[in-house]
Amino acid sequence: MQVTETLNEGLKRAYTITLTAAELEDKVNAKLAEAQPEVEMKGFRKGKVPMALLKKQFGPRVLGEAMQETIDGAMSAHFEESGDKPALQPKVEMQNGEEWKEGDDVTVEMSYEALPEIPDVDLKSVKLERLVAKADDASVDEALGNLAETAQNFEPRKKGSKAKDGDQVVMDFVGRVDGEAFEGGSAEDYPLVLGSNSFIPGFEEQLVGVKAGEEKEVTVTFPEQYQAEHLAGKEAVFTCTVKEVKAPAAAEINDELAQKFGAEDLAALKGQIAERLEAEYAGAARQVMKRGLLDELDKLVSFELPPSLVDAEADQIAHQLWHDENPDVEGHDHDKIEPTDEHRQLAERRVRLGLLLAEIGQKAEVEVSDAEMSQAVMAQARQYPGQERQFFEFVQQNPQMQQQLRAPIFEDKVIDYIAELAQVTEKEVSKGELQKAIEEMEDEA
Repeated sequence: MQVTETLNEGLKRAYTITLTAAELEDKVNAKLAEAQPEVEMKGFRKGKVPMALLKKQFGPRVLGEAMQETIDGAMSAHFEESGDKPALQPKVEMQNGEEWKEGDDVTVEMSYEALPEIPDVDLKSVKLERLVAKADDASVDEALGNLAETAQNFEPRKKGSKAKDGDQVVMDFVGRVDGEAFEGGSAEDYPLVLGSNSFIPGFEEQLVGVKAGEEKEVTVTFPEQYQAEHLAGKEAVFTCTVKEVKAPAAAEINDELAQKFGAEDLAALKGQIAERLEAEYAGAARQVMKRGLLDELDKLVSFELPPSLVDAEADQIAHQLWHDENPDVEGHDHDKIEPTDEHRQLAERRVRLGLLLAEIGQKAEVEVSDAEMSQAVMAQARQYPGQERQFFEFVQQNPQMQQQLRAPIFEDKVIDYIAELAQVTEKEVSKGELQKAIEEMEDEA
């Protein structure tokens, strides 16, 4: 077999791989000889089928297998000897494929873009700033007030008061379609919060203004895609007897409220809230530091980038931004979105940093554990309630999806590794200053 270089320009590579007819025939004969002892054919004992007959019966299939295995082997040997790592799957084309016939030499053209050599970076020289925000009393009190609202009670309004949006209406109701009550359409002493959108669209709005002791007929139409097929798209009339109208009242902030949320007392609940807030602040501060680290690394390194990776990333950025600006378009059957110079600059940064972080992570032997992958899969599966099992099976059978889940975990672990080596100084800031830093980072993205 002969491998001849035909292009070596920048990161672009091309080679011609020639497999002679004699080499291919030897490979076919060897595979047939290996299989011969197990072959059974009418008129012959097992393992006694003549080679000529085997070649006639199985030759074309084995020829294709031998050709593919030999070319794959030649490619693997080339990458091992050259040290090249292709940026994307190499393009392989058989020359004169339509005209080729058995007995001819096989000539294949292989082309690819090699990944560049990544320069070493002195990570200990990198200087970073980590913002530290503490949960002050005002922030804790604000979060505590929000908790009290979620634990709100409802207190009876004055007799004769009309129900408002946000009020709770306690009622009995009977629903009828075509004059007949239907299963699941009746209840007694049902507490419905107006504006909660927990009932059929249009139902709650018709109860705004009702009073305790009043009877109200509510007419609605079930959605066309309603879960109960026998009701889908049909008009229903609900006879509602209002028993009470109650106004929302925030729960009192005391030990009893704290115990509702699993804390021993109010002081313990405040401590838990402070911990949660500071964990949120730490997460936000980490994002700011990560952005600062990426900015520093981007200044420190410069190397040639594979054009195919930059083009693919620029296309993806342009496509995503277009959908962000056109949220009503859900499909992808629109015209191709052409990347701008700004998209390409951002793509070059992402590709450069992606390759650099991958190199640093590989040298540091950073790995994503099975447990970390399982957590990531479980987190994604929660977005598909009732279909978790199908999602797990989809991920197991889809290497590309596995890589999409693994990549951000790997990147974060590499970022943590670099931060451990870098010169990191801490700066204490207020919640407002941290928020401003986050907003500035998002504006620059």
